[in-house]
Amino acid sequence: MGHRIAVSEGLAPVEDALAEAGYQVVKLEEGATYDAAVVSGADDNMLGRQERRTTGPVVNAEGLTAEQVVARLRRELQPPGVRRR
Repeated sequence: MGHRIAVSEGLAPVEDALAEAGYQVVKLEEGATYDAAVVSGADDNMLGRQERRTTGPVVNAEGLTAEQVVARLRRELQPPGVRRR
């Protein structure tokens, strides 16, 4: 199973692209545990106010296509020592 990625509401194209790329997509919820998060510009600051259980990246999707978000997460979630292109 792929990484567990939390996505904030209103980013359906991103959810679809992540699921198609093999990620497990869940809603961004307080107290949830996940490997990375994707937020919109409107709620980027929300993560500072809620308990976040991820040591992975938080990607702000504002201004990015769904494909760009997937590419960014792929780069960010690579194990240490893996060469990035």
